[in-house]
Amino acid sequence: MENRSQSGAFLIEVLVATLMLSLGVLPLVAMMTFAVQMPKLAGYRATAVNLASNYVERMRANPANPANPAGLAQLFPYGAKDSSYDGTQDAIGVPGSLCNYPDCETATLVTRDVYEMQVAARRELPAGGIVVSCDVGDCSNGIGNLWVMWQEPDSFDALSPSSSDNCPTGVASTDPNPRCLYVRFKL
Repeated sequence: MENRSQSGAFLIEVLVATLMLSLGVLPLVAMMTFAVQMPKLAGYRATAVNLASNYVERMRANPANPANPAGLAQLFPYGAKDSSYDGTQDAIGVPGSLCNYPDCETATLVTRDVYEMQVAARRELPAGGIVVSCDVGDCSNGIGNLWVMWQEPDSFDALSPSSSDNCPTGVASTDPNPRCLYVRFKL
């Protein structure tokens, strides 16, 4: 009887070891992909904070500001402007009545401020937009809400319904869900 030795067992062991190593590397690759994406997403959030701050400061500086004694009797029209968020990269239309400083009246200054902020949001954030609402319809009490919205690139967060955190009700149900930064303001 001839004694045959088993051959190829070592090759199977190497194949199994390679498979196990590749399964161990996959989560590491996913983690690295997520880590590379996070600084960009954090940059979007920082940009949204700056846009919100700029918008609120423009409202405070306007002579029609309800907190300004000269503006108490006037309508504060920032909250009456349409939302600029539509989930697209399309350009914002230029309003018919833009003024050039110092030849601005209150109403045209509001139109210019809103237009400039909507253009800035669209330029600096992917599909960016701004929505302002007031607790009292005409903002006569100077208290309101501001949302800066944008579309984040596809990420793991896009799978979560909570990824459209703090969005106004009419926008949170859009597909795909936007990312929103909410700011409560008092002028």
